[in-house]
Amino acid sequence: MSTTISDRDAAKPDLILSGPLTQFSAKTPRMKARWVVNPRPEGWDTYAMSEWSLERAGFADHHPHDEVSVVLEGELHVRVGDTEVVGGPGDTIRVPAGYAGYYWAPKYARMLGIYGPNPDGQDSQALEYWEIDD
Repeated sequence: MSTTISDRDAAKPDLILSGPLTQFSAKTPRMKARWVVNPRPEGWDTYAMSEWSLERAGFADHHPHDEVSVVLEGELHVRVGDTEVVGGPGDTIRVPAGYAGYYWAPKYARMLGIYGPNPDGQDSQALEYWEIDD
């Protein structure tokens, strides 16, 4: 007898629908994002994932969990403390849990953002946003 997913007692998989990146907020016009795997407000034991972009802009935040950015297009600059790195397509940049990360794209960058586990649902903080003029 064969077994299908609907026959199992396990949780059903999430259906992931792609869509366009949209403006992150009214206060961040040059930053766009979309969730690929939503974080749950009560916390998550595995990961959450987003696709996001910056166009001649920068953003800083602080998370209680690790954040990994995989650069898909463009050039992303990231600073944590006194360390600064520049990533291009295919590069992976990690900001450890508990640190503020400063991200900016002098021209354009599109990334896949992966958040590590946050089982207690601790809040993240957006610290600042800025625009880069030519």
